[in-house]
Amino acid sequence: MSFNNLDTLYRQVIMDHYKNPRNRGSIEGNPMTVDMNNPTCGDRIQLQLLVDDGIVKDAKFDGEGCSISLSSASMMTQAVKGKPVDEALKMSELFSDLMQGKDIDEEDIDLGDIEALQGVSKFPARIKCATLAWKAMEKGVEEEKED
Repeated sequence: MSFNNLDTLYRQVIMDHYKNPRNRGSIEGNPMTVDMNNPTCGDRIQLQLLVDDGIVKDAKFDGEGCSISLSSASMMTQAVKGKPVDEALKMSELFSDLMQGKDIDEEDIDLGDIEALQGVSKFPARIKCATLAWKAMEKGVEEEKED
């Protein structure tokens, strides 16, 4: 597949998650809730995670922002659901490496749709948009460990 076709496919995946977000909403009960924002561009997200026995049982988000931040939140919640917390954190580390333009070993963990965001690494100002939901997940998990 040519680079242009791949780029077009990635844009379509990003826009699909933006226009049809997965896991948008809130979790009933008492989920872990993290509010974060990106003051440089106005992205705002509220992430909710339901973690039980070290497994992310549910993940939802709400907020407002650009297509990159909201599609990334959609992809992230979809990717971490049902995963052990340690694996979710490993995914976050790999995603951060991807955003920094580093080569990642895709054999470790399949990032699925998330790989569509790899082009963001060419636009440093947009990296914070893409990583906002991931940073919220990391913060929530760390706070949960401290309790």
